[in-house]
Amino acid sequence: MASTQRNPAGVLPLVSVVIPLYNAAADLDGLLHCLALQDYPIDRVEYLLVDNASRDRTAALLQAAAQQSHLRLLSQPQIQSSYAARNVGIQAASGEIIAFTDADCRPKSNWLSRLVAPFVDRTVGLVAGEVTALPGRTILEQFADRQAFLSQRHTLAHSHPYGQTANLAVRRSIFEQIGLFRPYLTTGGDADFCWRVQQQTDWRLTFAPDAIVQHRHRSRLPELRQQWQRYGQSNRYLHELHGVALAPELNALDYLYRCSRWLVKEMPIALVQQQWTTLLDTPLHLVCVQARLHGQQRSQLPPKADWIEPFAKPLLTCGTRRSKPPD
Repeated sequence: MASTQRNPAGVLPLVSVVIPLYNAAADLDGLLHCLALQDYPIDRVEYLLVDNASRDRTAALLQAAAQQSHLRLLSQPQIQSSYAARNVGIQAASGEIIAFTDADCRPKSNWLSRLVAPFVDRTVGLVAGEVTALPGRTILEQFADRQAFLSQRHTLAHSHPYGQTANLAVRRSIFEQIGLFRPYLTTGGDADFCWRVQQQTDWRLTFAPDAIVQHRHRSRLPELRQQWQRYGQSNRYLHELHGVALAPELNALDYLYRCSRWLVKEMPIALVQQQWTTLLDTPLHLVCVQARLHGQQRSQLPPKADWIEPFAKPLLTCGTRRSKPPD
């Protein structure tokens, strides 16, 4: 624990880790194992697992794990959204720092201590840790790993930086100040929240590259397409809420150029150099681009997306109007 910085009183902050779960039976054992290995003091952390109306064995597995004193089991059956589930966890949390990860993530044993350490700076309100890939054997998993799709370095380098809730920590007082996540969003809610913080407050967002969770990448093509369609939906939602630019569309000539370049240049080089794992990178990239555009074109902002759930302890008034991203 020497790497974890303490607050001025010499006591580590109490941390609540909120994890939404939806049909997470296949991931739950691995997740719970990683939580049990955290080096953050067990008396200074609680884990709030929120079942979001799962239809598999998630609820039964959670009940079997209920005897673990550091786990708190909650549910959000009304709204099918990970952000609504996170809000349930936030409302029930006791910690001064609230951290987030997901069921398909595997936090390193020092994840929480490294994620919390930057809060020793009293100007820091949000900390984004790094998201890397779990070792994968399939072509799709290795492709996603090479592209570092989920790295926070991408989102923090955005024109309007944000951290993904796969690995994010937030001061409790921020939720009291500006409200929680938009519960009716199904994607893009982490960017929306981080932008609201940066627009409405002086809190800083910082990066903790050594606070690492490993993410399980998709191993089947339909799953990869669904993932990128969600990215397109997020583009549409954030365009409607914050006016950010939509992803540019590709025309037939764009596809023709990229395919021709792959056939004439990239594939021969990969074959000569026996770089078998990279042979399909361009076709897979085009599949992702097409899926993202499809999601962007076919999506419509949910009717209640404007509503920002207020923090109930204490209940503070927060605006529900749409806002613009920070300059």
